[in-house]
Amino acid sequence: MIPGGGQPNMQQLLQQAQKMQQDLAAAQEELARTEVDGQAGGGLVKATVTGSGELRALVIDPKVVDPEDTETLADLVVAAVQAANENAQALQQEKLGPLAQGLGGGGGIPGLPF
Repeated sequence: MIPGGGQPNMQQLLQQAQKMQQDLAAAQEELARTEVDGQAGGGLVKATVTGSGELRALVIDPKVVDPEDTETLADLVVAAVQAANENAQALQQEKLGPLAQGLGGGGGIPGLPF
């Protein structure tokens, strides 16, 4: 219900929407620059991804490299990358969650690309 029974101020709504879109873009840029880590095997394999999920680095301790058992190494790499991606998703929720709530819970504003 709008106080006074008048129509909503479209200019004000558009300005708010534009600010939210700018805030969202800024948060996405920050995520792309922020790096998070994940590890497996007690730290024998470590993966670094950006907050947006791009794999940036993979560190493998030589102790885990066994030419007779590459399957275990592959499993550890997958687990480390998954852990890093889970951390990236948590960071995304932290950074983008409040913005999505400000846009009506993810439904956004009709006609706007978010």
